[in-house]
Amino acid sequence: MIEIVTDERMNKHYNIWVKGIVQGVFFRKHTRKKAMELGLAGFVRNLPDGRVYIEAEGNEGNVTLLIEWMKTNPGTSMVEEVKLVEHDKMSNHEIFVIK
Repeated sequence: MIEIVTDERMNKHYNIWVKGIVQGVFFRKHTRKKAMELGLAGFVRNLPDGRVYIEAEGNEGNVTLLIEWMKTNPGTSMVEEVKLVEHDKMSNHEIFVIK
C-alpha cells in the first residue's frame, strides 16, 4: 500500500517530460488517475514531438511516487526517458486535468 503524504511544508512543483511510446496508449488517462490518487494537482498533455508534458505539484514525496510509477510503463506505454525540473514556487493548480 502506498502512503500518501500531506505535509504542505514539503510542497513542490515539477515540470516533467516523458519520452517513449506515450501517445495513443492512454498514458495521459493513467497519469491523471495516479496523480489524483496521490493528491496531486496540475495537468498532462501531449506534445507535437511525441512526448508527454506534465506539470505536477503537491507533496514532494507524492510527486516522486508519480515519477517512479511512470517508469513502470503504465498500461501499454513504453517509457524511455523521464526528465524533470523541480521548482519551489507553486502554480496553485486546483486539480489534475488532461489537456
